[in-house]
Amino acid sequence: MMSDLASRPGGEAPALADDDNRYKAVQNKLDKLGKAMDDATLELESLRRSMYANATRTEDVARDIENAGLDGQFVEVTNLVAVALGGAAVEVKRLHDTAQETAGLTHKTKSTHSKLYGALDDIRSNRREKTPRPGFFDR
Repeated sequence: MMSDLASRPGGEAPALADDDNRYKAVQNKLDKLGKAMDDATLELESLRRSMYANATRTEDVARDIENAGLDGQFVEVTNLVAVALGGAAVEVKRLHDTAQETAGLTHKTKSTHSKLYGALDDIRSNRREKTPRPGFFDR
């Protein structure tokens, strides 16, 4: 089974890293990042399950090879493949957990950012008069 983890449709990052730090731009970037991490979490869980199932099937094949009385070298190599798949599934689980944690922190960051700066953005966006940008008086 081929995984889509290596590439995204369009081949671009979910949220571009640029210097646009306006409130709505930051909210949009956090939203895109959160969705991309949620998607990655689902794909990683699917991959882990597939790898675990393949490891189990490979163990069964090794047992069948041994029961058929074939060369022990094939049994050993097939068992090594099963162990490698099982180990890879464990590492994919760790990656899944990290992606899930990152997704949660991204959603929390978006919410915190909204609480801190949402009202300020509403005020600045709805004024007819121009107001200084944050940091203007720090010079």
